[in-house]
Amino acid sequence: MVLRFSRLPLAASLLCGLALAPVLPGAAHAADELSPSVSKPLAAAESALSAKNYAKAMEAVKAADAVSGKSSYDSYVIEQMRGAIAAQSGDVATMTEAYDKVIASSRTSKDQKAQLLQAEATTAYTAKDYPRAAAGFERYLKQVGPNAAIEKYLVQSYYLQKDYANAGRIQKQLVEETLKAKKVPAENDLLMLATCQTQVKDTAGQMHTYVLLATYYPKPDYWAQLLHALVTNNSLPPALQLDVYRVRLAAGNLTQASDFLDASEIAVQAGVPKIGLDIMTAGYNAGVLGKEPGAARQAKLKDFIAAAVEKKKASIASEEATALKAPTGDALLTVGYNYVTLSQADKGLGLMQQAIDKGVRGDINIARLRLGEAQLDAGRAGDAVTTLGTVEGTNGAKDIAQLWILKTKQKK
Repeated sequence: MVLRFSRLPLAASLLCGLALAPVLPGAAHAADELSPSVSKPLAAAESALSAKNYAKAMEAVKAADAVSGKSSYDSYVIEQMRGAIAAQSGDVATMTEAYDKVIASSRTSKDQKAQLLQAEATTAYTAKDYPRAAAGFERYLKQVGPNAAIEKYLVQSYYLQKDYANAGRIQKQLVEETLKAKKVPAENDLLMLATCQTQVKDTAGQMHTYVLLATYYPKPDYWAQLLHALVTNNSLPPALQLDVYRVRLAAGNLTQASDFLDASEIAVQAGVPKIGLDIMTAGYNAGVLGKEPGAARQAKLKDFIAAAVEKKKASIASEEATALKAPTGDALLTVGYNYVTLSQADKGLGLMQQAIDKGVRGDINIARLRLGEAQLDAGRAGDAVTTLGTVEGTNGAKDIAQLWILKTKQKK
């Protein structure tokens, strides 16, 4: 069965097999036999069906059904034939009603019920009755069990009726199951998930999906989409603004002077001025800063940040002593990061880990993200990947961490 993002092809062979065999193989009990008064019109129905004369076939079924004194087996075969004719003629409602009766019968085996459930849903899908198709595929999965092809049909059934929330829900489950099995999700599956998340404005979910796309299919477009999602994510906490700028810088996505200036100022405000100075230097090296008309202002800001770095060098020892006495590790985390930026990596990283062990008032995942970034700054890529892999949550910290992991592995 070929699956695409367009409408999926109908399993025609399945439906034709059901239509041309009014009695499902093995369905009859030993003592079952069609009544002659029922057998004759059903034979006429089968002949008309073979000729694709659906109206005539259905009239013959109605004649068989009108026979008085029918046995339960007569009725059973009549519903099979009615359902087969309706399936081939595209009468979804009649098909579903007939097949439901066959499915409910004890005469129908488990495998045959599964075939009929699939026939109901795929016929509705082909008829573009997507709500009925979705209900049918959901019923199949509930009664029969997991089936990769059916699950893809189900996603499409929701998607084509613009029920993006449910389409995304099922697609997300499929992607997660693939990842759990340590397999790589198909690119189209990830794109479908991202599309659904875009439609329901699930910014965090969309960003995570583009992380997966950039990880497994590292195309420039996916990086651009991912970085755009980071920049435009209004739910991203202010504490992660600097982290976004830094990962954008690493990805070569900082191109405007205002970006470098904003990032540098945020770093100073966050208490890590050396990072701000490094960002300014990167802006000058890239040829983005130092040009008129803003050259004078930029030079003044750089001098200010450089002075802040010197002040930090002079005060860091006392800041460390105070932070060590604090009830939480928040201040100590920043002190440790400053030591790393001031070329005392061993001491700084040790203090940052001590701060995390002590506990922070803020988000522990942001603290882990900062430790991973500091390890990258110290040139300890292996340790950084391990630390960044522990970052969880849905506020964007995990996605930024995954981007750092991705960039680090791509450098190898």
